[in-house]
This record gives sequence, C-alpha cells and structure tokens, in this order.
Amino acid sequence: MATELLCSPPSALFRHCPSCAAPRRAEADAVRFICDACGFVYYYNVAVSASCVVVAPDGLVLFIRRAREPGKDKLALPGGFVDRGETAEHAAMREVREETGVTLLVVDFLGSFPNLYAYRGVEYPVIDLFFRSRVEGRAAIPLEDVTEVVWAAPHLLQDCDLAFPSHVQALHELQRRGV
Repeated sequence: MATELLCSPPSALFRHCPSCAAPRRAEADAVRFICDACGFVYYYNVAVSASCVVVAPDGLVLFIRRAREPGKDKLALPGGFVDRGETAEHAAMREVREETGVTLLVVDFLGSFPNLYAYRGVEYPVIDLFFRSRVEGRAAIPLEDVTEVVWAAPHLLQDCDLAFPSHVQALHELQRRGV
C-alpha cells in the first residue's frame, strides 16, 4: 500500500506534448493538457467502472478478496472497468462472471460514487457505478484476480475491510434502501 501514497494524478505525468513532443511550458491543470507549441489538447477524463452488489436469498452479499493492488487482500464487490463500446450494465455482469463464475441475467442501478484508483504510480480518477442483482443460490468460485469468494452480511463488515471507499458508500446506499 505504500506505493499508492506516492501516486500522482495523470496531469502531472505530462512533461512533453504527446503530439509534437515539445516540453510542457505551462502548468497542466487537473482537467486538460494544452500544448503551447502545437495547440494539441488532451482531456484527463474520468475512467468508469461497474460493480455489482449480488444478494443471495438469505440476504448475504457476494464479495471477492482482491489478489492484486490496489486493495490487495481486502474485500470488494465484484467489478471492474467498463470497456470501450460496452454498457455499464454489461460490464458489471461480465465482471461478476469473470471474477466469480456467477452469471447474472438482470441488474438494477444502485448509485454512483467517485473514487481514486492508485495503480503503478498513477492516481486515476474513477466514477464507480454500482448495480444490484439477486441470485437463487450461493454458488461462486474465485477466478480472475480473486483469491477468495466471501458471502457476508454487509452490516457486519468494517469499512476498513473493504478495498475502496466507494464500495463502502455503495453498501451504505444499499442499507439505506433497505435491501
């Protein structure tokens, strides 16, 4: 986790223009890079992720234990980044299937929360979209980037058990709605 504290926003990494290679003269703002030499403009857009709160008939929620940083060994809701050309709903269902083997047929939107995703020295701004779905049973296995599948009652978890603050917010929203 120490490497995550040394992260920089993407804007700090632009020392040269990606188009003409001219050195950056003006300080980059948090929203965009503008090259003084060629006029190239690059917007530092927010990445989008989709996760799902999967609820079993007994009310337990499906969590994964992350195999990699950020948040290695912590619990998270199954999810990941939305691919180009993919809907957020499809991304949430795909990520649940890839990480746990659980196939979801329907998801409903739960909420969205901002997040910072520290990865290899860069702190990416992310908007995490959360969906919810119900399943008939608790058959799940740890697959891609997952060391363990855990079914747990969200109200029994501590905030520090979870890999991301946005996941804590999503679970609070789930409890607020009484689901």
